[in-house]
Amino acid sequence: MKTFRIAVIAGDGIGPDVLAEGIKVLNTVAELDGSFAFEFTHFPWGCEYYLETGKMMPDDGMEQLKAFDAIYLGAVGYPGVPDHISLRELLLVIRKGFDEYVNVRPVKLLKGAPCPLAHVKREDIDMVVIRENSEGEYSGEGCWMNKGTPEEYVHQTGVFTRKGCERIMRYAFDLARREGKSVTSVSKANALNYSMVFWDQIFHEISQEYPEVETHEYLVDAAACHFVRDPHRFQVVVTSNLFGDILTDLGAAIAGGMGLAAGANLNPEKKYPSMFEPIHGSAPDIAGTGAANPMASIWSASQMLDFFGYEEYGKLLIDAIEAVLVDGKALSPELGGTAKTWEVGDAVNDKVKAVFQKK
Repeated sequence: MKTFRIAVIAGDGIGPDVLAEGIKVLNTVAELDGSFAFEFTHFPWGCEYYLETGKMMPDDGMEQLKAFDAIYLGAVGYPGVPDHISLRELLLVIRKGFDEYVNVRPVKLLKGAPCPLAHVKREDIDMVVIRENSEGEYSGEGCWMNKGTPEEYVHQTGVFTRKGCERIMRYAFDLARREGKSVTSVSKANALNYSMVFWDQIFHEISQEYPEVETHEYLVDAAACHFVRDPHRFQVVVTSNLFGDILTDLGAAIAGGMGLAAGANLNPEKKYPSMFEPIHGSAPDIAGTGAANPMASIWSASQMLDFFGYEEYGKLLIDAIEAVLVDGKALSPELGGTAKTWEVGDAVNDKVKAVFQKK
């Protein structure tokens, strides 16, 4: 039997609440299949750990994580710890250290999910955003000079390499070719005369390698407008670290809310572990109350199954989430219901069992 070793970093706030439901469902799938299993190892890293030790993770944290097949992350952030510390000293360390250069964010409106756009049909919102995840605007390059004086100034430098641009674009094109979809590049070359001109140039070069794939290009502000006015035009979107971060939160807003927003941070070559996470915040005000929606956590678990080669089970989890949404009996307060976090998880788990038995 194949055993997948998963490092669990539940993190802060509602992170432990929602990850518990994802783990529950993953174990159910493994038990029903019988040919593989999951072994979960929990690490108490995050903001509480930082307040105790002055570090978000121990000095040998990356060495500890290296042995695992994947990382399952809950949420990071808590009052008293600046966001740039909680993000840069844990999440970004893992993304960059393990070369998780592909960020995959599905933007898909499931049956039964709420949508604030009155003029679109459910099938109009069905895209995936491929975000460059290792460099760009989040490289952390820059300086802070003359701090605390009237001459104070900062430089924040985006780093775009040919290697980084080419590999994320090829990933997007390969996905589009495999699924018969178009690729849309989002940049801002009219204002960013080095980084985004460079990005556009490389996109044009890579597109020549995929003549059968339809391509489109938008400036990021126009893309944001079209996400709202005409999301149907997007299928596979490829963009930089910052633009992808912003657009995918907009995507979550039009596809059911942050409680239905999942993300995968992939090292496609599997040299290092990949990381899977719901992309909502830690919401410390509702931690432990049972009010958190675990569906994004379960969706990210489905991405983990996809990455391990169990695409059928990945789809099964999405079908189960959709069935619970349509049924409407076990919805979290975010979705207008009264169900507790574990009750939503149990409902999805029951649907998984029912769908599995039918198959």
